[in-house]
Amino acid sequence: MKRAETVTFGGSGLDRAGEIRSDREALAAARTDPDSRATLFWRGKPLVSLGNPASLVRLPLDHHVLRNASQDSILLGREEGAARFAFDLSNWVPDDLDEDQLGGFLDQSEQRHPDLPDEMVFAELRRVMTWLSPRDAELAATGKAVFGWHATHGFCACCGVQTDMVQEGWQRRCPACNASHFPRTDPVVIMLITKGNSVLVGRSPGWPDKMYSLLAGFVEPGETLEAAVRREVFEEVGVRVGAVEYLASQPWPFPASLMFGCAGEALNTDLTVDPLEIEDAMWVSKEDMMVAYSGHHPDILPARKGAIAHFLIESWLADRLE
Repeated sequence: MKRAETVTFGGSGLDRAGEIRSDREALAAARTDPDSRATLFWRGKPLVSLGNPASLVRLPLDHHVLRNASQDSILLGREEGAARFAFDLSNWVPDDLDEDQLGGFLDQSEQRHPDLPDEMVFAELRRVMTWLSPRDAELAATGKAVFGWHATHGFCACCGVQTDMVQEGWQRRCPACNASHFPRTDPVVIMLITKGNSVLVGRSPGWPDKMYSLLAGFVEPGETLEAAVRREVFEEVGVRVGAVEYLASQPWPFPASLMFGCAGEALNTDLTVDPLEIEDAMWVSKEDMMVAYSGHHPDILPARKGAIAHFLIESWLADRLE
């Protein structure tokens, strides 16, 4: 697929500077370089500037707000030769914090730190991802994913001892048994299943009313992507799939997935929905989906903008899957 990497969080050509993650001298130099910058996260939300266009905020490493951040930073990479670090400020508690708004499908809340300008806010990445440039989106997705992994993998899976962050955030090492642990990414297939002029879509409980998307599921151990596509579609809706083709991928840091977009040809159209897997499924004609993507369908809302499902369906509608 020629446009594969134009999907949100797609490749921006970021230099990840992997060769200096264990180089103490190089890291020390990067921390004193006046051109180095810090991105800041609060409970997985990146700090963004709500200008026109919106952008990921890059702070000088001597900015006073970083004094209250965790000192376990992550080296995200380099831009124009200068290092980019990520810091976490989750120990800060806003005075007006409403916990009920956080983490939902449509988290519209914004948190403003008193030491930062009003236009700088911590915002849910799924809400702002399409506002950001490809580079800003990649940096934000990387920082969110790696911080999320550290938050849930603080103890050794081999012996249970608390581990230490090393490799400038890209590894955890056990001081007791010396085991090394690395950031986790879970492979997920997401399927553009078609039959003639129609595409197969479904919805999960808790989604906004009338929103439908492509079916998706985790790849199991010992399974190919093609086999995962066929198994997941059959398990969820009882449809058999024939030929399967890989289209594009998308890092999806909610919390730690890599979405493999695939196209598949359905061999039957009768649907038997597994209510333990999804809430509903249906076939939608290309004409109806075009109306849905224009925002005028009475019964269907399209997949979330920025998600690979939206990208794949949009490409299918425009005949740009090649």
